[in-house]
Amino acid sequence: MAGKVKNHNKVGNELGCGFMGRILRLKSYKLRTSSVHSLPVKPSNNAPQRDHVKNEPKMSPNDESKVLQRSNNDTIALTEQHKLSKDQKPAKKVTFIDQNEKHSDAAINLSTISIAHQRKLQKDSNENSLVLATISTGHQRDFGALKLTGNLLVNNTPRRKSVDFVPKNKELSSISNTYSNNVGQVMMGNIIRGNSDDLAKFRTSRNNKMDSEVLKSIGNEAYKQGNYEEALCLYDKAIAIDSNKATYHCNKSAALIALGRFQEAIVECDESIRLEPSYHRAYNRLATTYFRLGQAEKALVFSNSTPFPDSLLPFQAQALQNHLKKCVEARKVNEWSVILKETQSAISLGADSSPQVYALQTEALLKLLRYQEAHAAFEKMPKYSVDWCNKIFGLACSAYLLVIGAQVHLAAGRFEDAVTAAQQAATVDPSNMEVNVVLRRARTVTSARMSGNLLFKASKFMEACSAYNEGLEHDPHNSVLLCNRAACRSKLGQYEKAVEDCNVALIVQPNYSKARLRRADCNAKLERWEAATKDYEMLIREKPGDEEVARALFEAQLQLKMLRGEDIRDLKFGSNLVFISTTDRFRHYVTLPGMAVVLFSNKETNRQVLLMLEKTSKRFPSVNFLKVEIEDHPFIAKSEGVSSIPAFKIYKNGSRVEEISGKNHELLERSVKLYSS
Repeated sequence: MAGKVKNHNKVGNELGCGFMGRILRLKSYKLRTSSVHSLPVKPSNNAPQRDHVKNEPKMSPNDESKVLQRSNNDTIALTEQHKLSKDQKPAKKVTFIDQNEKHSDAAINLSTISIAHQRKLQKDSNENSLVLATISTGHQRDFGALKLTGNLLVNNTPRRKSVDFVPKNKELSSISNTYSNNVGQVMMGNIIRGNSDDLAKFRTSRNNKMDSEVLKSIGNEAYKQGNYEEALCLYDKAIAIDSNKATYHCNKSAALIALGRFQEAIVECDESIRLEPSYHRAYNRLATTYFRLGQAEKALVFSNSTPFPDSLLPFQAQALQNHLKKCVEARKVNEWSVILKETQSAISLGADSSPQVYALQTEALLKLLRYQEAHAAFEKMPKYSVDWCNKIFGLACSAYLLVIGAQVHLAAGRFEDAVTAAQQAATVDPSNMEVNVVLRRARTVTSARMSGNLLFKASKFMEACSAYNEGLEHDPHNSVLLCNRAACRSKLGQYEKAVEDCNVALIVQPNYSKARLRRADCNAKLERWEAATKDYEMLIREKPGDEEVARALFEAQLQLKMLRGEDIRDLKFGSNLVFISTTDRFRHYVTLPGMAVVLFSNKETNRQVLLMLEKTSKRFPSVNFLKVEIEDHPFIAKSEGVSSIPAFKIYKNGSRVEEISGKNHELLERSVKLYSS
C-alpha cells in the first residue's frame, strides 16, 4: 500500500496541472486508496509557500467506487473532446481557451516549473492526505509579461452553460489579486470556480434586452397585485432600455389607466400603435381609455378594431352612447330628473372619469336648486386643461364644461371666477349662444354685487337694495345677493322681508352661516325667540368661541324662559353653570327640553374637575351644566344611582343618556358635542 501511494504521489507531481496532466491524473485514481475533493488554498502564517491538509476523513469503498466511475467518465469525455478538436475542428464559439490556445504550452511549462519548485518544500504527509500546489509569487514576477491563458471562470451553479470572455489584455497580476480577495473561490488546475455575483462585472451589453423583459415581467406581477405605481416605474425602466417595444408602452398605458392618468395613457397607446400598427391590445387599451372618459363613439371605433370577441367593451360603449343620447334629449325639454338618472347609470357603467357626464349631472342639480349637491358633483368632475379638452372632446363640449363651471362659481358667490370661466368658454366657442348668455349673466350679477356693496358701505341702503335687485333679476336664486339684500332690508326695518330672503338663501345653501345669523337677528327683532334660539344654537355649535353669537344666544334663551314663566335667577351671561340648592330645581333643569350635564361630587371635589366643568360650559353655552353636592342632597344622589364620585351624568329631554367618570375630560366633551348636535 505504501508503495502505491508513493508511486501515486510521484505520478501526480510529474503530471502538473495542464490539460493533458488532468487527463492522466484522472487515470491514476485506481492507485488511490481514498478520494478527496479539491480544497481551497488557505495560506499559513508560518509557511507562506506551504499548505497542509489535516484530519482528512477516510472514504468508504462505495464512495470510492462512485468517484472512480465519475473520473473514468470524465476522462473518456475529455479525451473524445480533445480528439475532436484536433482531428475534425468543427465550427464553434470563440471561448477564452480558444483565444489563448497559442499560449497553452507556456501555461504547461509554468505549471511544471511551479511543481518543481514546490517539490523541494513538501514534507511527508499522512497516507490519505492530498498535497495542493500553488503558484508562487516569485514565478509570477518571472512571468509577469505572460498573459493569463487557459483559465475559465465557472459559476458555482451546475446549470451554467456559458463562459464569460475575459479580455486578452487582462494581466495576470490583476486577475490573481481579484482571486485572492474572494474567499469563496477555488483553484483547480487551470479552472477557477467563483461565486455568481463576481461575474456581474463581466456582463455584456447584449443582456440589456433580457433585462428589459425581466423588468416587464416584474411590472406585470406588480400590476396584477394592484401595485400600479410600482408597475409604472418598472415599465418606465424597461422603456428606458428598449423604447421600441410596443408591449412596454401598452403595459404602461394600462398602469396609467388604473391610476386615472388618462392623458398620459392615450399618449402611450398612440406610441404603441405607431411602433406596431397591428398590435390589437393597444387598440383595446385606447378604447378603454376613451370609454372611461365618456367618449362612447371613439370607444366603439377602437373596440371594433380588436379581435376580442369575448370583450364586453363594445356593448358597454353602446350602452354609454344610449345614456348620453337620453341626456341630450331630456336637456332640450328641461327634464332634469331624467338627466340625473341617466348620468348615474353612465357612471355606474364605468364612465366614472367623464367630465361631460359630471357636467350634465351638475347642471341638473343646479336647475333643481340643489346647490350643495351640485357643488359636490362639480368637485368630482375631472379637471383637464382647455387645450386638451378641445382636442379630445371637441370645442362644443369643452365650452359646455367651462359654462357649467361658471354657473357653479356664480351660485357659490365666486363672481370673479365665474366671469373668468365664462370668458374662456366664449373664447373656445364664440358662436355658441348659450355660452354668450351665461357670460352676460355672470358679468351683470358681478357688477350688481360690486355696486350694491359700495352703496351699502356708504349707508345708502335703498340704493344698495336696488342694485342687488338688478342682479337678482338675472340670477333669482343667488344666495349671496339674497343675503346682501336681507342686510339692506334689515337696516331699513323690513325684518319680515329680510327673513324671507334669508329663507331662500338657506334653501339654496343650507350651510350659509351668514344668512342664518342674519335670520336669527331678524327673528330676535321680531321677538320670535324660539326660532332665534334654534339658529343661534346651530351657529354656536359651528363656532363655539364666538362671543357675539354666545351673547345673542343667552339673550334669546333669557327672553324665551321669561316668556315661558321660568325662573331666571341663576342665569347670567358668561356662565351657564348652576349650583343646585333644592330637589325641585334639579328636576326642573333636567326635564327641560334640550340637554343638561350634571356633576355629582362632594364638597372637597378636586378643583381641576370644577375647572373642567366651567371650561366645557363655556364651549357649549346652549347646554345647562349643574353641580350637585351629595352631602347636601343625598336623596338626589340615591335616586340617580350615583355609585362613585366625581361623576358626570348627561340628560336629554328629561332622560338620562350617559354616565362619565369625573376625570375623563375628553370623553365628556365628545359626548356633549354628540348629544347637543
